[in-house]
Amino acid sequence: MNKMKSVALGLSLATLTSVAMANTAVNHTAVTPLKTTSVKQALTQKDDTKVQLHGYVVKSLGDEKYQFQDKTGSVTVEIDNELWQGKPISAKTPVTLIGEIDIDHKPTKHVEIDVDHVKF
Repeated sequence: MNKMKSVALGLSLATLTSVAMANTAVNHTAVTPLKTTSVKQALTQKDDTKVQLHGYVVKSLGDEKYQFQDKTGSVTVEIDNELWQGKPISAKTPVTLIGEIDIDHKPTKHVEIDVDHVKF
């Protein structure tokens, strides 16, 4: 009987430890909503920085690339076709894009946003 109590206690402690680890500050930041970044600010960020932009997709550049614009400037964004969810938009449709900075240094520095999620 004591062995069963020991096993049950051990399993309970293991479960509590897993729950405690899942609630660490590091994991909370992973689900914390991003603060909206302006295009001007995004253009100064490091490669792979997560960003959230609010503005307008004003032009298709072809091959899933678009020109995105807010009141501070414009930047090229890459949006996979399935992220549009079949919704038509125009240059006057406000959208929020969530993605990460993608910097290419060849032949010159070029900043794009690789979009992971589109909010309408």
